[in-house]
Amino acid sequence: MIEFLNETVLWWHWIVFGIGLLILDMTLGTFFILGLGVAAIIVGILDIYLDLSFTVELTIWMILSILAIAAWFKWFRENPITDSGQSNYRLDTLGVVMEDIQPHSRGKVTFDTPVLGNTSWHAISKVDIDKDTRVQIVQINGQLIEVEPIKS
Repeated sequence: MIEFLNETVLWWHWIVFGIGLLILDMTLGTFFILGLGVAAIIVGILDIYLDLSFTVELTIWMILSILAIAAWFKWFRENPITDSGQSNYRLDTLGVVMEDIQPHSRGKVTFDTPVLGNTSWHAISKVDIDKDTRVQIVQINGQLIEVEPIKS
């Protein structure tokens, strides 16, 4: 089988495979497969000049793909803001206190944009917050949101 692949897989097969992966990545929009496609194109270009065997080509492609995936996880992946396990991308959302919030007791806050699908939430705070005070989210703990007054 390897002999058959050594004879039939040519340099342009790798380039077409890489372009196919790039097209697939454009439809998915993840940029994860982008590195795999670029690695396949690089293997095709190397095969033009070095006339490599299929096993060497496959090894080079796997090494370049692993490096691309490692780079994606290191530099391009979006890191979460906190480790709360909740939807963290809205921690900068602002809102207005609708019911006074006493330290470590519940009050009510209406946010400018929906947080976890709703604009009105029960919230707690470590400090006393009066009605109509602008607040921002500090942390999301399950169904309870901790807020603090905005510092001007």
